[in-house]
Amino acid sequence: MAFSLIPDRVYSSIFEIDGTELSRHGVSLLLADLDNTLAKYGQPDPEPAVQQWKCGLAEAGVELFLLSNSRKPTRAGHYARCLEVPYLGHAGKPRTEGFFRAMEQMGRTPTQTAMVGDQIFTDILGAKRAGVLALMVEPMELRGNPGRYLRYAVEEPFRALGRRR
Repeated sequence: MAFSLIPDRVYSSIFEIDGTELSRHGVSLLLADLDNTLAKYGQPDPEPAVQQWKCGLAEAGVELFLLSNSRKPTRAGHYARCLEVPYLGHAGKPRTEGFFRAMEQMGRTPTQTAMVGDQIFTDILGAKRAGVLALMVEPMELRGNPGRYLRYAVEEPFRALGRRR
């Protein structure tokens, strides 16, 4: 089990992640965090741009899978159904069980899988521990929760190291 807090790649948003590039590196499954990665906190439905991005991934042979820690019982399921992707809610990141359940459900191995998220201590650490490619995006918004400012400030050195890769 690897312990690393440095993402393999850092992007400003999911829209910079190219399915063809992932496919070229053998990735055919992209696990994605929900809140502050695909959607703002509380946003119930996918934006049209997220739908288009998902279609671009699919055209490149990359399936999208929603892997969320949301504790709201219907949040991840509703969003995933709207996006027409499989999901696992209350995934328990950074523990690896959710990652391995998603890969097993989709018939993929860690070398065929990447994870995209906005948080070092859940998404990136969990991805690294599960042996999957760890992709980080900048958070969509910080306002509304003072704790987020602190958490993201603590994560910044790791983001900076990931940007250098």
